[in-house]
Amino acid sequence: MEYVYLLINTFILRPYVFVFLGISLYSGQQLLGWRRAGRFFGLTWAIAFICEYASTRIGIPFGDYFYTGSTQDHELYLSNIPFMDSLSFSFLLYASYCLALIFVLTPAKGVGQQGWLFDQELRNSWPVVGLTVVLFTFSDVVIDPVALQGERWFLGNIYGYHQMGIYFGVPLANFAGWAVVGFLSLLGYRLMERGTNATDPIPRMVVKRELILGIGLYYGVLAFNLGVTFWIGEMLMGIVGSFIFVPLTAVLLITLWRGLFAYRVEESS
Repeated sequence: MEYVYLLINTFILRPYVFVFLGISLYSGQQLLGWRRAGRFFGLTWAIAFICEYASTRIGIPFGDYFYTGSTQDHELYLSNIPFMDSLSFSFLLYASYCLALIFVLTPAKGVGQQGWLFDQELRNSWPVVGLTVVLFTFSDVVIDPVALQGERWFLGNIYGYHQMGIYFGVPLANFAGWAVVGFLSLLGYRLMERGTNATDPIPRMVVKRELILGIGLYYGVLAFNLGVTFWIGEMLMGIVGSFIFVPLTAVLLITLWRGLFAYRVEESS
């Protein structure tokens, strides 16, 4: 009963986490199907938990940090790791994966086919893996600095570093840890997509709404964290975090235009 209480209280205490998770699961099911989505999310959560467990003991791969345990009586923990924390990696990696796919997949041609061809070879290619890892790590440039200020908002003072880092208190090793989690998760998923798993059906061969929903999730998480950053009065942190994403957003808008409208314009001319 204690674990049930803690699980329910985790939902109540961190509703934004489960809203993001719900959106990602819906989008993942639409894009990948339940089996592939289950492998993607489950593997990412497991690897994130193992890496956090290791890092809070031996400092690898995120660097030397600790969880305070201040909310241990109010939400679900697995060992010394808050359940919601490792869980967050799964929907953030999925959102980064959708964003990477937009840049790598080929736009679909033909009336009624606006979108992107969900090609078997491209969707698990090394360019997608590499770009996803970069975008995944990039997102933490906004997330971790404000999370470190959790005592000033409703996250709470849940973790800290033994030695404060150079980027608004965040050590560079932390970003390396995010890259490690992203790479290992995608490598494992890529390997799991071979053999008999490769025959699992894909819901659609031309995707549009599914990817846009995933991209919306990516920017929704950024907007949430930047909103909190400005709300607690960290203006410089918020401005730096906002401007970092200006070039990426500009390229994204051009890419979306080409995928959604370019061929429609060509055919009507």
